Amino acid sequence: MIIATFIAKNALRNKRRAALTILSVAVSCALLVTLLTLQREMTIPPESEAASLRVIARNKVSLAQPLPAKQLAVIDKIPGIVAVSPFSFFGGNFREETVTSFAQFAVDPARFQNIIVEGKIAEGSYDNFIKDRNSCLVGADTLKRYGLKVGDQMRFTGTFYPANLDLRIAAVYQGTVDDRNVFFHHKLLDELLGDPGTVGTWYLRVESADVANDVIARVNKAFENTSAEVRAETERAFQMSFMSMLGNVKVLIGSISTVVVFTLVLVTVSTMSMAIRERFRELAILKALGFRRRELFSFILAESFGLAALGAFVGIGGAWAFWTFLDLQTLTRGFLVYFEVTPRIMATGATVAALLGLFSAIAPSIAVARMSVVKGLKTLD
Repeated sequence: MIIATFIAKNALRNKRRAALTILSVAVSCALLVTLLTLQREMTIPPESEAASLRVIARNKVSLAQPLPAKQLAVIDKIPGIVAVSPFSFFGGNFREETVTSFAQFAVDPARFQNIIVEGKIAEGSYDNFIKDRNSCLVGADTLKRYGLKVGDQMRFTGTFYPANLDLRIAAVYQGTVDDRNVFFHHKLLDELLGDPGTVGTWYLRVESADVANDVIARVNKAFENTSAEVRAETERAFQMSFMSMLGNVKVLIGSISTVVVFTLVLVTVSTMSMAIRERFRELAILKALGFRRRELFSFILAESFGLAALGAFVGIGGAWAFWTFLDLQTLTRGFLVYFEVTPRIMATGATVAALLGLFSAIAPSIAVARMSVVKGLKTLD
């Protein structure tokens, strides 16, 4: 019998306990990877290359406060801006839903065409969208999810605004980071609200990333000391500030992850201590045969590390396969667009499992090191 076989036989001596230990590590690693991925998706929203050229200007006081529509004339004159459109969040519920996971935005169709440049029309005609005030532009993911087609009607019950929308699908877009949203005419929203002369935010595209900071400074300065000061920021910064409204997600998920790891440590340390305690007599015999402390520690470490590594492989690999091949939008009802288990996250899970294997071998190894041959031989007599 070689040393590797000896270690494997000891690790799998109690097959039920070994299986439960591996399963515990696998489930905990899968949960840890899922939590880390969720934290990443909720705190680092995905962005396209074109996002670096887009800027959003909102009311400096609060995102809920509207901006005067007359600001458009001023923004149009600022150097470095290629296109600008009103961009007002409607926030309605589709059909009979109480919570709709995709957003609806009121825009100027002609101007908006030059802002989301990475989006391509998959079905229908953008010209029809521009011409028909009661039409809308729908993301391909939403079209697929609800089984819709060009020409179908979409009805939204207002929650943020005291108005309902009845829209006809004129075109379908795809190729953006988020192919779920619905865009409709801002003039229609103005009509439904009695033409209040306001917009939610301004959506801009600049000439290049080099002039983005200058454009942001110019937009902020243009409305400085007015009744409606604005805060312009890149699309990325706007997304991050919007996500921060959910609260300190990092602390919440980090706390849960810590509890998961701590529980996993307790399980594995207890399991290894029990397994070694049952073999004190055998370890004492090995001592008597001339095996040194560091060699016995190596046996225990290899056994602990092997069980942890096997559990990590099953758990991390299973989590990656589950979230990679799952229909995510169906499961989360459209709440999540992406849920990418990155190599870095998998490496983090593997590192935790490796440290776990090392840590769970410490206490049993100390007990074996302190054990005398005579005491060990008497243990299970």
